[in-house]
Amino acid sequence: MDGAVGLRVLLCLCLVSLLTLRAVPALGLATGRPRGNEKRQAVDTTVDGVSIRSLKVNCKVTSRFAHYVITSQVVNNADEAREVAFDVEIPKTAFISDFAITADGSAYVGDIKDKVSAWKQYRKAAISGENAGLVRASGRNMEQFTIHINIGARSKATFQLTYEEVLKRRLMQYDIVIKVKPKQLVHHFEIDVDIFEPQGISKLDAQASFLSKELAAQTIKKSFSGKKGHVLFRPTVRQQQSCPTCSTSLLNGVFKVTYDVNRDKLCDLLVANNYFTHFFAPKNLTNMSKNLVFVIDISGSMEGQKVRQTKEALLKILGDMRPVDNFDLVLFGSQVQSWKGSLVPASKANLQAAQDFVRRFSLAGATNLNGGLLRGIEILNKAQGSHAELSSPASILIMLTDGEPTEGETDRSQILRNVRNAIRGRFPLYNLGFGHDLDFNFLEVMSMENNGWAQRIYEDHDATQQLQGFYNQVANPLLTDVELQYPQDAVLALTQHRHKQYYDGSEIVVAGRIADHKLSTFKADVRAHGERQEFKATCLVDEEEMEKLLRERGHMLENHVERLWAYLTIQELLAKRMKTGGEERANLSSQILKLSLDYQFVTPLTSMTIRGLTDQDGLEPIIDKSPEDAQPLGELSGFQRLEEMVGPRRTFVLSATQPPPTARSLIDSKLPNRVTGVDTDPHFIIYVPQKEDSLCFNINEEPGVILSLVQDPDTGFSVNGQLIGSKAGSPGQHESTFFGRLGISNPASDFQLEVTPQNIILNPSSGGPVFSWKDQAVLQKDGVMVTINKKRNLVVSVDEGATFEIVLHRTWRGSAVHQDFLGFYVLDSFRMSARTQGLLGQFFHPLDFEVFDFRPGSDPAKPDATMVVKNRRLTVTRGLQRDYSKDPRHGTQVSCWFVHNNGAGLIDGVHTDYIVPDIL
Repeated sequence: MDGAVGLRVLLCLCLVSLLTLRAVPALGLATGRPRGNEKRQAVDTTVDGVSIRSLKVNCKVTSRFAHYVITSQVVNNADEAREVAFDVEIPKTAFISDFAITADGSAYVGDIKDKVSAWKQYRKAAISGENAGLVRASGRNMEQFTIHINIGARSKATFQLTYEEVLKRRLMQYDIVIKVKPKQLVHHFEIDVDIFEPQGISKLDAQASFLSKELAAQTIKKSFSGKKGHVLFRPTVRQQQSCPTCSTSLLNGVFKVTYDVNRDKLCDLLVANNYFTHFFAPKNLTNMSKNLVFVIDISGSMEGQKVRQTKEALLKILGDMRPVDNFDLVLFGSQVQSWKGSLVPASKANLQAAQDFVRRFSLAGATNLNGGLLRGIEILNKAQGSHAELSSPASILIMLTDGEPTEGETDRSQILRNVRNAIRGRFPLYNLGFGHDLDFNFLEVMSMENNGWAQRIYEDHDATQQLQGFYNQVANPLLTDVELQYPQDAVLALTQHRHKQYYDGSEIVVAGRIADHKLSTFKADVRAHGERQEFKATCLVDEEEMEKLLRERGHMLENHVERLWAYLTIQELLAKRMKTGGEERANLSSQILKLSLDYQFVTPLTSMTIRGLTDQDGLEPIIDKSPEDAQPLGELSGFQRLEEMVGPRRTFVLSATQPPPTARSLIDSKLPNRVTGVDTDPHFIIYVPQKEDSLCFNINEEPGVILSLVQDPDTGFSVNGQLIGSKAGSPGQHESTFFGRLGISNPASDFQLEVTPQNIILNPSSGGPVFSWKDQAVLQKDGVMVTINKKRNLVVSVDEGATFEIVLHRTWRGSAVHQDFLGFYVLDSFRMSARTQGLLGQFFHPLDFEVFDFRPGSDPAKPDATMVVKNRRLTVTRGLQRDYSKDPRHGTQVSCWFVHNNGAGLIDGVHTDYIVPDIL
C-alpha cells in the first residue's frame, strides 16, 4: 500500500462500551507533568516508540438523544512503522453513524451502504495478515469495535468514531455508560458530557468504578442548573497511574453519568421541523395493586447456582410485596405444579408460607414450558374474570427458564400460538432467560407478542441482583392500557403509542412526523386506567417555549428530534421483523434499510466501508452491526472472526454479520413436512411435490461406510456421508448407525468442506482453516457461502441456488446414542443438473407414486399399503419420522410411507451402489 498508513485488520461490532487505544504488541505509555511544586521525573508514556497523545469522549445529550464522538490521536516516534489498535465498546442499542481515520494529511471516511452491496464489494479480496482480529460480544449490554492499522515512521494518526442512542429511563433515572480501559497512560484523557433537557434537570451524578472517593472528588467535575448539566473527567497522567511508581493505568472500569428531569408538567411535547417527540412520565400517581404470577423452571438443568440464586431472588421479591397485591407461584419441570392454583392476597401469613414453599421445592425432570405458561395464564385469567375485587389490579406474568421446551408441547410455533391465544392481550408476559443454552429469540418474540419484553439473566455472582433489578422495573404499575392519541389527519409515521402498562420510574416516548400545515391542530390526548379511576390528560405544544428552546439550542435540537424519531422507528421495525416472515419481513426490511441509509446508521441491514483506506490487495474494510441477540465471547456466540486464507482461487471471508439476504430468505422460508434429508439412524425422508405424504427409508450398513448422498456429474459437485455406530448396542444386536462425518466438494471453485460434530474444516486436503461449532460466522468463497450457527446448524448455499443444511445433534448423558452425530437436509436443489444422482440427489427429479390397498400392519398404529412407484409394486408401512431442519434440538414429525429393505424398489439400483471410497 502506498503512503505511511497500512491496514492490518479492520473489524466490527458486538456487545459493551469501552475505550482502548494501544500500541501492538506492547502497551503504549505517555508523558506527564509533576503536580504542584514537587519536582518529579516525568512519566515516560512511550513504548516501542508509540504514545497516545489524546483520547477524548464527547457526549452531547439533547432531550434523551445522546450523540457520542470518540476521538483519539496516536503518535509513532519510532524510525519504522508500528501497528496500533483502536478499541471502543459502545452500547448494544446504539447505532454507529460515522467513522474516520486521518493520517499524514489524508482522510479515510466511512461510507454506509446496504449490506448486500457491501458484501459484493467486500468479497472481491481478502484481508491479509497473521492476526485476524476479533469481533466479539464482550459484555452484557455493549458491543466492541476494533481497528488495527500500521502507521509510518515519525507519523501520527487520528481516529474519530460517532455513535448515537436514545437513553431509556429505568428506576427513576437515565444512564450514560462509558466503559473505560485505555490499557496505558494517555497524555490527554477526557470525558466531557453536556446535557440539555428542556424539562429541566432535577438531579445529576457521575461516578467511576475504578476511582477511590478521594480521587473521584479531585478528577470529576459536575454541575447542573435549569436545562443544562455538565460532567468533566480529565485526569492527569499522574492521576491515571495505578501507583506512584507504576507505568500502568488504573483507568479500567465503568464511568457512569446518571440524571433525571423535572416532572412538573403532566407530559412534554417537543416539535421541530414537523417532527415531534412526546415524553410521558407523570408523577404523583398512586401505585396500583397487582396480580402477579411467577412461572419458574425447575427442570434438572437449573441445578446448582441457578436454582440457589433464583430462590434467593424470589424470597427477596416476596418480602417486598405489598398487602394489596395478589400472587401465586407455578413450577414446571416434566410436570406442572402450582403453589395455590389461584391468586391469594400478599398477607404476612401467605408470604411466609410462599417463602417456605420456595425454600423447599426441588428440581425434577425435563422442561414443560408450554404447560407452565398456560397454567400461569389460566390463574390470571380466572382472577380477572370471576373475582370482581381482583379485576382492576394490574396483572403481570413473569417466567424464568434456563432451557428450551423438551416436555409436552415442544413445537415453538405452536407454543407461541397457545400463549398468544390464552393471554389475548389482557396482560404482559415477561420472559427471563437464565444463561446461554436456550433460544433467547424464541423468548423475546413470545414476550413482544404479549406486550412485554425478554431479558437475559447472566450466570454470574450477581444473578440474584439481576433478577431483583428486573422485578424492580415492573414492581410498581401506575397505569394500564395507556394510549397516547393524536389527530389522525395531522400525524404521519407514528412510533408505538399504545402500552399495556406504565411503571413507576420508567417513561413512555412517542415520536412521529406532523403533516404539512397541521401544526396548529396538533395535540396529544392520553387515556389510561389508574388505581380505581380513569386517567385523562391533554397535551398541547407550547409554541413560545419551543421558539425559545430553538433559539437556545438551534440546529442541534431540530436535528435531534428528527433523528430520535428515526432511531425509535428503526428499533421498533427491527423488533417487528424478528417475529415475522415472508413478504411482511421483506417489507419491514425494506423500510429499515431505507431509514438506515437516509439517516446513515449502521444497523443489522447496513454496513460501513472505509472509503479510500485499503490494504495491499485493494480491499476497503467493512464495519458491521452485530447479529441480533449476539452474546458474550466464549459463552453464547463464541467469537466471530474476520479471517483470511489467501491463495490461488481461494478467498475466504468470515464476518460477524447476519447471512446475506439470499441465504437468510432461504433459511426463513423452510416449511415443515416439505423436506428431503437424512437424519438419525439414518432415516432418509423424501418430499414429493403435490403429495400429502413423504417417502422414507433406512440404509443399514456398517460403521465406517461412506455413502454418496448427492453427486452432480455435470459439475462434479458432491456430498458424501460416513457412518458411525451408536456404541450402545447389546452383543449380537444390530448396531444403530448415524452420520458422523460429511464432505461437500465443489471442484468448480476448488471448494471442500469437511464437517464432523467437533469441527468444520475448509479445504482439508490443503491444510485449510478449522472452525468450531462454538463459532457464529459467515464464510464466502466464489459462489459458495457457508453460515455457521453456533451449536445448531450449518447452511451451505451454492451459486445462490442449491442450499443444504447440516444439523448438529449433541447427545445427552444417559442417551442410548453415545456419540454426537449429524443430519443433512436439502433446502433447495435449484440449478442442480438433471443427471444428479446419490441417495438424495436422485430425488431432485420429478417422481410420482400411488398408494392403495390400506390394511392392518404388524403394528396396529402403523398400517400397511401397496405402493406403485417406478412401475414397481411395493409393500409400504405408514409411519412418522422427525425433521430437524427447523428445530435442530427437538424436530417436527413428518408423516411418511416407509419403504423396506434399504429402499429397494424406490432407489435406483441397490443401496450398495452408493458406497464410495472417500468422503471428498
